[in-house]
Amino acid sequence: MSTAVIRYRTTPEAAEENQRLIEGVFAQLAAATPAGLRYSAFRLADGVTFVHVVDGEGLGELGAFQEFQKTIAERLADGPTREDAVLIGAYAAEAGR
Repeated sequence: MSTAVIRYRTTPEAAEENQRLIEGVFAQLAAATPAGLRYSAFRLADGVTFVHVVDGEGLGELGAFQEFQKTIAERLADGPTREDAVLIGAYAAEAGR
């Protein structure tokens, strides 16, 4: 499995739309639950920088992700840059513990 970290900045006026489209991807992921895929997306404190971490395959097959990609160039102010990464460790606390 390959892990990629993608980082970019949107224009200020496109940041909310970008987030809305990302939320659509997560809604479809929740419904489809594709096996072997881990995906995280972050909006940084400046409000216009986004970071995505993708581990596995299948994200590009989702209609919501294709919709997100379709107009990405129009929303960008800088980037995207993509770097391959190797996971060293991960931790998630269980709820209620």
